[in-house]
Amino acid sequence: MSQFRPGHLCLLFCFYIAIWIPSLAVSAAEPTPIAQTPQLATAPSQTPMNAAGSTDEPIDLDVVRSRVDLLGTANTASQGSVTKEELALRPVYRVGQLLESVPGLVVTVHSGEAKANQFFIRGFNLDHGTDFATFIDDVPYNEPTHAHGQGYTLLGSFIPEMADGLDYTKGPFTPQVGDFAGLGSAHVRLRDDLPNFISGSAGTLGDERVSAGGTLHLNNGDRLIGVGAVAHLDGPWAHPDNYQGLNGTLRYVHGDRDNGFDVTALAFRSQSNFTTDQPVAAYQDGLISRFGTLNSSDGAFNQRYSLSGHYYVTGDDWKWTTSAYVVHSRLTLWNDFTHYLVDPINGDQEEQNETRFTEGGQTAFIHTDQIAGIPTETEIGLQGRHDSAYIDRRHDKNRMVLPNCPDSPFGGGLYVCNADNVTLGNVAVYIENTTRWLPWFRTAFSLREDYEGGTDRSLVTGFSGSVNKTLLEPKGSLIFGPFDKTEFYLSAGRGFHTNDLRGVLGTVPDTGAINPNLAASLMTKIDSEEVGVRSDVIPLVHLTAALFTEHFASYLTYDADNGVDDVGPPARLTGVEVSAQYKPFDWLELSGDVNFTHSRYLVNAGNEAYYGIPGPYIPNAPNFIGSFGAIVDNLGPWFGGVEMRWLGPQPLIEDNSLTTPGYKEVNSSVGYKINERMQVMLNVFNVFNTRAAASQYAYDYQLTPTSQPQFGATYHPLEPISARLTLTARF
Repeated sequence: MSQFRPGHLCLLFCFYIAIWIPSLAVSAAEPTPIAQTPQLATAPSQTPMNAAGSTDEPIDLDVVRSRVDLLGTANTASQGSVTKEELALRPVYRVGQLLESVPGLVVTVHSGEAKANQFFIRGFNLDHGTDFATFIDDVPYNEPTHAHGQGYTLLGSFIPEMADGLDYTKGPFTPQVGDFAGLGSAHVRLRDDLPNFISGSAGTLGDERVSAGGTLHLNNGDRLIGVGAVAHLDGPWAHPDNYQGLNGTLRYVHGDRDNGFDVTALAFRSQSNFTTDQPVAAYQDGLISRFGTLNSSDGAFNQRYSLSGHYYVTGDDWKWTTSAYVVHSRLTLWNDFTHYLVDPINGDQEEQNETRFTEGGQTAFIHTDQIAGIPTETEIGLQGRHDSAYIDRRHDKNRMVLPNCPDSPFGGGLYVCNADNVTLGNVAVYIENTTRWLPWFRTAFSLREDYEGGTDRSLVTGFSGSVNKTLLEPKGSLIFGPFDKTEFYLSAGRGFHTNDLRGVLGTVPDTGAINPNLAASLMTKIDSEEVGVRSDVIPLVHLTAALFTEHFASYLTYDADNGVDDVGPPARLTGVEVSAQYKPFDWLELSGDVNFTHSRYLVNAGNEAYYGIPGPYIPNAPNFIGSFGAIVDNLGPWFGGVEMRWLGPQPLIEDNSLTTPGYKEVNSSVGYKINERMQVMLNVFNVFNTRAAASQYAYDYQLTPTSQPQFGATYHPLEPISARLTLTARF
């Protein structure tokens, strides 16, 4: 492992400048058996150059209601921008499903609303957020070295009424994002002006929500935006979730995003029971109902408070953007995955606690020029982040901490299995140059270097250690076109994800790797290539398609026994995705997104035993992801949408002997504008009452104190058909 020296970044920065100054001077799916389940199936904003090559005039981007047409401005085939209109019209059961506006991304759950969502994209299971970086107003939401899974991404503090759109990337081709962005990223923008409103909703699954907010316009043109929400949800569960959430946002905006600044405060608090994934055998043996649980004391408590801001300055041929943030969060999870496998007397419930402080920021300078008639744009950026966290795991019974911890490999401490004080730091510098050499040919090349470092001190064993590493990430795209409203892209790049520092240092022996042969590296390389096309040649249709491959030096796998992610063997995925939007009328848009992927560990019969797995199949990696929908707006007083989300078959274990068929779900919304100030909307979720599992796993468990240990599939059922009525008034 290379040791970081300050001179490394200095040399790299000088190399970047050496590049920049001359630029100014020259200015496939397989059939699988089915697991038996109960009734399931026995970036910082930039000023892009326009298609004509000029950077002096604004670009007239065509909004097809749901997504911005990036023909002539995008650097890859699979990046995009979603409008606030789609986010407002999309029928979503939970706030995290707003991210499903990213083509090929599925957002589901395996526990409850107070826990981070489950993410799938490009044929990989991202668990609670690994390899998909999520930002809200440029504040990162993925949390490294987390008490419950690397990259844990809880979106509960976000109020959807504040969404002003979403920018997304696929693959590690964008230098503005680093850790966890190997498969993609999403940046949710916040509104700079919010109409005054009050809204209330009630649903058939015991869900109620009230939100209110608006904007105070000051005499100097500044805006003070405030919005709050309170929510409750029981769900269909035999033991109701009784989710209680409280949110608040306060945002001050001066000027605009060319010249101005903003400051935003977010506050969030929630508590809830939840029904985590349950053994299929427990349902089949009659121990629980379809929506029942073996442990009704599972649940969660969350707090998150953040303060962030931006500062923008723009000149004739340059722009400078700076942002900073500070976040304080607390979390407690009560999970019982294995029931009586470890402790046949008290059960296996574990309590995971975390208290975290995160601070960081970024600055980027963008310069545009025309040298000998050749338009060029260069961006130089610097980013930093620091996390300090207290993390522990305890053995519980009905949320009461027990003095012993029978599954701790080193005996644990009194009333605690493990407890750690962790500090993590990241510094990154990047440079990106986009040059339009010809009216039909442009290039986008970038370099990014990340430095990661951290220390961990065990409060149980007294062990203390530190580690650091640097990684250079080249990225580039060749873009040909437009030819008859069509562009072609060739892209390649390197990204990474970090691994749990406790596993890297061996502080917690059962955290970090599938088996002792796999040492957990602090940073795991992800290399990717993509060939794509973007076209508007068909009237009223916007089409994108990409053929991609991604290679992971090691793949993170969910370990239900300990509720964390472990480092696995190297893996590769290859796939194709197609996305299309068709707008036959001003009031109607149809859309479809499909993704076919072949995902495998890079192992063979000769070395499977070395990696400790029985085969090359990646658990919970779907071979197909799709969505098909329609949105309606301004059809007289009517508006709304409908969407089918489709998660394809997945292996549950590496030899493909146990699988899940996935599911299809249809959600819909119909709205009516009563007058200029009032509207009503009816959402119907799971319209056809699909009986399926929202998520499934396979692992060891023991159902009762006296039964035998067994291995089998678990399930978290999809919510049944339900309705939610919302009344909104604007004033």
